[in-house]
Amino acid sequence: MKEKEHVKLEFGNEFDGVLTAENGTVSIGGKKGQLKPYNLLLGALLSCLYATFLDIVKKMKLEFDSCEMTADGVKREETPSTLEYVKIAMTISGSAAEQRERFKRATSLAAKYCSVYATISHVSEIELEVRFA
Repeated sequence: MKEKEHVKLEFGNEFDGVLTAENGTVSIGGKKGQLKPYNLLLGALLSCLYATFLDIVKKMKLEFDSCEMTADGVKREETPSTLEYVKIAMTISGSAAEQRERFKRATSLAAKYCSVYATISHVSEIELEVRFA
């Protein structure tokens, strides 16, 4: 069966709204404490990439303590201002030094199989850097 997703976004007559999904809500807008559209897009990219990475790491029987990820995007100046470039930095903590190449392989596979990564890569160059702490 195909997986279905549903969200609802409510706005007044300003760019100030609430995005609601099955498991939570997010405040959308340009004010402090709110997320803007590209914050959401980059967040979707990182969360999809990490979920895919976790599936692969489990299959490879790799262990680590934590992972911190950042994404920095540059938008094109022309309209529509799609992403031109995205740099993702992934810092994996608590992994065994002898497994680092396998972690890099898992990250590379996650990029290959992550649907959001694939979607964004059609309009943007994506650089993925893996670090170890």
